Amino acid sequence: MTGVQSRRDYSVCRVHSVRCVQRQMRLRDRRNDAARHRRYDASDAIDAIDAREAMTRQALRIGVIADTHGLFDRTILRHFEGVDHILHAGDIGDRAVLAQLERLAPVTAVSGNVDGYEESGYPPETVLELGGRRIALRHILYQGGKLTKEGRAFLDRERLDVCIFGHTHQPKAEWYGATLLFNPGSAGPKRFKLPRGLGILTIANDIITPIHIVLSEQSD
Repeated sequence: MTGVQSRRDYSVCRVHSVRCVQRQMRLRDRRNDAARHRRYDASDAIDAIDAREAMTRQALRIGVIADTHGLFDRTILRHFEGVDHILHAGDIGDRAVLAQLERLAPVTAVSGNVDGYEESGYPPETVLELGGRRIALRHILYQGGKLTKEGRAFLDRERLDVCIFGHTHQPKAEWYGATLLFNPGSAGPKRFKLPRGLGILTIANDIITPIHIVLSEQSD
């Protein structure tokens, strides 16, 4: 083998070696890029799960009840399981009803005409903040199918997000301007042809969702 040929063969091997190294480096870079993408994808997925869980944690469920008239229907235990707060819009009828509700969640209540209003020890109306929303309880808002003068003045004065009321025993969910008016219906003994019922308010992502729950005609 001549010296020239040896040098040529050496040069060819060297070029081949350089190309092999370059190929290996490109493969390594591609593998690293793929690994980084997998890490980013996994991180994004974890972030999305965390965000969904955070939204779930922030959702507030409120049990809404009115016009129990001394009756505690045991199906309430099932419907209000896991709620964060319970609101009673008056005509309680018996302090034992609230005691049962307090075993499920903190309770805020107002008195109704059956309770003798202030004589019961509960206010006729109240305003509180739950889930960043101003929510009022007032037993009488409607009378004879119409918004009362006092009820209208109360709504105009308080500028509420939600007003929960009772008295009529008629389930209702409607808007008065920017205020949701919500009557869960009566959870007490059945009267006339009106259905018995409860309500759930869910507050999540700045959205208030009212739900009516129909109870059986006979209490458990």
